[in-house]
Amino acid sequence: MTDISKDQVLDKLRTVRGPDMEGNIVDLGLVSDVFISDSKVYFSITVPAERAKELDPMRAAAERVVKDIPGVTAAMVALTADKRAATGGAPVSRPQPSAQPGRGQAPAGHAHAGHAHAAPGQQPPRAKIGVPGVGAIIAVASGKGGVGKSTTAVNLALGLKANGLKVGILDADIYGPSMPRLLKISGRPQQVDNRIIQPMENYGIKVMSMGFLVDEDVAMIWRGPMVQSALMQMLREVAWGELDVLVVDMPPGTGDAQLTMAQQVPLAGAVIVSTPQDLALIDARKGLNMFNKVEVPVLGIVENMSYFIAPDTGSRYDIFGHGGARKEAEKIGVPFLGEVPLTMDIRETSDAGTPVVVSNPDGVAAGIYREIAARTWAELKARQAAGGRSAPSIVFE
Repeated sequence: MTDISKDQVLDKLRTVRGPDMEGNIVDLGLVSDVFISDSKVYFSITVPAERAKELDPMRAAAERVVKDIPGVTAAMVALTADKRAATGGAPVSRPQPSAQPGRGQAPAGHAHAGHAHAAPGQQPPRAKIGVPGVGAIIAVASGKGGVGKSTTAVNLALGLKANGLKVGILDADIYGPSMPRLLKISGRPQQVDNRIIQPMENYGIKVMSMGFLVDEDVAMIWRGPMVQSALMQMLREVAWGELDVLVVDMPPGTGDAQLTMAQQVPLAGAVIVSTPQDLALIDARKGLNMFNKVEVPVLGIVENMSYFIAPDTGSRYDIFGHGGARKEAEKIGVPFLGEVPLTMDIRETSDAGTPVVVSNPDGVAAGIYREIAARTWAELKARQAAGGRSAPSIVFE
């Protein structure tokens, strides 16, 4: 095996021009500390937040030149940025009207999400209909892709089960379903009475995904109304049975599918997944804002890829920064649910369809996910005990 040095990596990165084609990213001081482990190279590049999309080709070029180094098998490169000082002051909170939820519309834990409040003189919005037998529905969401949302969703669900609950997962990502692979499930679900579908199951978790209905290499080109219809069918025409909680792995971003779930499904709450760097947090705020606009309480934020533990030495590296999600949670007044490290164990078990919570239940990562699951459930029960009222709306500057 060829030894790879940090100097080799930096020399290669000096061939990558900086923003506006001036200088190079190393001499301009844009490259973070470089970490090398098991022939894989990890580092980040600091750029202005407002230029992130424009400068992604620079990130791709850096990744490309590092991968060309003999002996390098992979490179993980992220763009990161310092937040600019806010110009609009602190977030503004508005108190929530204290209306009593209606009765008989949804299962326990749904009443607060099922009745949005109407302004005087307006017709109240139609109540969201619950799913028979399902006690609570929790969305796991992110403002952008690539932050490990699906891995977090599946390990959160397994953590809830490990804590004694009956759990199901709905894979709401129509275009990129990942639950069949993450949970190592293949085959087609069976249809029972009328149009009702029997969910697939593994590790004691009931699962429904578009990935069970179409082949993995089939490109979905459905438009918005078709996506919305498919989501509602997978939710309401599946024999979920008796569940304490249904975890919904939402698509990344804030598009049609996300709004459909938020507006039409009585979500008991949402968990937002982000990575530490500021660019990911900028997108995470969009998800937070969307849920608050439709009066779905945010149960908390999870910081994924929070830090890296070297498998050979056990040393810790904050490759993508650290603590950004915790600070964001404190800033906007939502719970911080926990930090998940970036480890080879989590990646390898996810790719193999044997998530760490079941493949290594006594390991550190599994313990972290069980703690996050416990905090999520405790936050949900506390909101239910408080009468089902959601948190005050948050207005972002």
